[in-house]
Amino acid sequence: MLGTSVHLLLHGLVPGVVARVLFQDRWKMAWLVMVVTMVVDVDHLLANPIFDPDRCGIGFHPLHSGPAIVAYAVAVIVPVLRLPSVGLLIHMALDGFECLRVS
Repeated sequence: MLGTSVHLLLHGLVPGVVARVLFQDRWKMAWLVMVVTMVVDVDHLLANPIFDPDRCGIGFHPLHSGPAIVAYAVAVIVPVLRLPSVGLLIHMALDGFECLRVS
């Protein structure tokens, strides 16, 4: 329970830190865009159970797959997609660290 709570908290805090450091002039909007990328977790609705605190989502959920992560990384080079892409990559990195915790 505590691990899950910390994980969810990091999904809000880490984008905030990245926004303050990399997007100083527009950090609030950058943070908001990156936090909104949490909608990527909609793919959890395809799983049964929807939430399993001991499941590694990377490679399990379609929007958390290797090809999806590569697409997020490539999208960083497109200026209009940069913020959501960074948010998605942060999300995947945090979920990857969570996989280390549950393995």
